[in-house]
Amino acid sequence: MPNFGASLHILKVEIGGDGQSTDGTEPSHMHYENDENYFRGYEWWLMKEAKKRNPNIKLIGLPWAFPGWIGRGQNWPYNHPDVTAYYIVSWILGAKQYHNLDIDYIGIWNERSFSSKYIKLLRYTLDKQGLQRVRIIASDNMWEPISFFMMFDSELHQVVDIIGAHYPGTRTVPNALATQKKLWASEDYSTFNDEVGAGCWARILNQNYVNGNMTSTIAWNLVASYYEDLPFGRDGLMTAQEPWSGCYAVEGPIWITAHTTQFTHPGWHYLQVDGRLEHGGSYVALTDGLGNLTIIIETMTYRHSQCIRPPLLPFIVLPQKATFYLKGSFHKVTILKMWYTKLGFKSANSTLFHPLPPVKVHEGMFSLNLDVDEVYTLTTLTTGRKGTYPDPPQSKPFPSNYKDDFNIRNPPFSEAPHFADQTGVFEYFVNTSDPGDHIFTLRQVVVQRPITWASDADQAISIIGDFKWVNVSITCDVYIEHLGNGGVFIAGRVNNGGIYVRHSKGLFFWVFADGTYQVTGDLSGKEVLMKGMSGVRARVWHTLTLNLKGSSASGSLNGYPLWENVTLSETSHGWAAIGTRSFEFAQFDNFHIEAS
Repeated sequence: MPNFGASLHILKVEIGGDGQSTDGTEPSHMHYENDENYFRGYEWWLMKEAKKRNPNIKLIGLPWAFPGWIGRGQNWPYNHPDVTAYYIVSWILGAKQYHNLDIDYIGIWNERSFSSKYIKLLRYTLDKQGLQRVRIIASDNMWEPISFFMMFDSELHQVVDIIGAHYPGTRTVPNALATQKKLWASEDYSTFNDEVGAGCWARILNQNYVNGNMTSTIAWNLVASYYEDLPFGRDGLMTAQEPWSGCYAVEGPIWITAHTTQFTHPGWHYLQVDGRLEHGGSYVALTDGLGNLTIIIETMTYRHSQCIRPPLLPFIVLPQKATFYLKGSFHKVTILKMWYTKLGFKSANSTLFHPLPPVKVHEGMFSLNLDVDEVYTLTTLTTGRKGTYPDPPQSKPFPSNYKDDFNIRNPPFSEAPHFADQTGVFEYFVNTSDPGDHIFTLRQVVVQRPITWASDADQAISIIGDFKWVNVSITCDVYIEHLGNGGVFIAGRVNNGGIYVRHSKGLFFWVFADGTYQVTGDLSGKEVLMKGMSGVRARVWHTLTLNLKGSSASGSLNGYPLWENVTLSETSHGWAAIGTRSFEFAQFDNFHIEAS
C-alpha cells in the first residue's frame, strides 16, 4: 500500500510448475497438456490482494519448474521452445482473462540455463498475442553469459529489456554495463530477518546502485509463510508462519524497505552522484524529474550487514559528519523531511522508521552527524507514514489434535490448509463416482515427473504439523488409484523437506496395490524396517493408523493391528506426512493427528 509499511513497488511471483522450488511445490495452471485452470495455488490471490492495496504495483512472473509434458520426456524446457512459450503466454493471458491482472515482466527459467532461441520465440509469441507491453527479464542467474550473448546477438539484445542477476554482491560486470540495458538484482537478500538481515537489506538496497548500477532490488522472499524448519526459515521481509494462530511479526526489513519505497516510485531516476561516504556507508539520490528529491543514507557495519550470500569482504564504517550540497534546480530546496532507523545491536532495542525534525537546507547545503548502523531518508515528499496496526494474535503451536475431512464444496484455494506439498501436488477433489463417505477428498494429481528445478523426490509427499512432534498417532483413509504398482503412505517424525526432500527420513507406513505393506525409515524406501502382506487393493478405501511413542512404532489397517514393535532409531522428531509411491493419482480422506 502506498505510504504504509513496506509500500512495495514490485511483486514477483512464481509461475507454478508442479515442482519443488525451495520450500515446497506450487501447482501449475496446466498439469497436463489438455488441462488449463487459472485458480490453483495462492499466487493469483496474492497478486489481486497486492493490486487492491496498490493498483500501480508492477507484476513479474518467473518459472522455477515446468510440468513434465513440456519436456516430451526430457528434463529440459527448450527442446520444444514453441510449447514452452505457449505455456508461459497462456499463464499471462489467464492472469488477464480470469483475474484482470496485467503482468508487466516475464522471466525465463529461475537460476538455470537460458536459450536464445526460446527468448526470441517468447517475444514473438507475446507480440502475436497482443502482449507487446510485457517486458522480458533475462536470465535470473548470473550476469554472464547472458550479457556476453547479448553483445554479439543483436536480435537477443533487442528482445531482452532487463538483465536480471541473482545475489550480485552489489557488483556488476563490464559486459552487462556495455549492453546499456536496465540492470536489476532480480533476486537478492534471502537472509534471516533479524537485525543483521535488516542491515544486509539496507546495505544492498543502496549499494546495488552505488557499486553496480542496479535500479531495482527484489527480495526473496516477501513473507516467510512456510514451516520455519524448512530451508531458509524466516528469510522473508516479515514473518507469518502460523496460519492456525494468525500470529505474524513485522520485522526490521519491512521498515528498511520503507526508507526507499515510501519516498520514490517506479519512473523516478537515480541521480549520478559518487554515493560513497568518506568513512564508510553509502547514499543515493533520486528524483521524479518534477522537482522532488529523496536521499537515502546507510552506515551499516560489516558484522551487522552480512547477507546469506555472496561472502562479504571486510570493510570499516566509522561515525562521521557528512555534508551534502544540492545543486542545479535542487539548490532552491530549503527544508527536507527526515526519517530515521537505528539498528540496536548493543541494546537489542532498534529505532525503526522514525520521523525526526526536518533538516534546514542553507544555500543548498546541510550536514548530518552519522553514527554506525543507521539509515536516513531526507525528502521533499511529505507523504511518509509509519501507520499503525493492531497487535497480532499470540503465537501458538500447531494444534495437537488436528482433523481435516476435506468436505468443502467451494474451497477458496485448491489445496488444503497447513499441508505443505514437497513433491507432487495435493488438491481438493470431488469424487463424482463415490456416493458414500468419500465424495470430497484430497488427491495427488501430478502423474509425470516435472522438469525439476531442485532434487524432487521420486515419491509425492505433503508435510503437516509441528517439527518438534515426537509422540503422534496419525490416521488417514487412503485410496490407491493405480492398479499395477500403485502405493500410498502416511508418516511421522519426517525430518526434511524443501530442496532436501529426497533425503527425508522418519517413519513411513506404506501400503501397495499388490496387497503388501512396508515400514521404512526413509522416504526413498531403501531402509526397510518391516514388510509383509496386508490384503490392500487398489480402488478400495482403506484406513491406515500409525502410532509413534518413544522409540517404538506400530501400525493398523482398517482398525486391526497390522504390525508392531518397530524400533525407531534415526529421527527423534518431525512433521506428519501423506504421500504416494510415485507420480500417481491417489486420494486421502479423514486425516487426523493426535500429538502428545
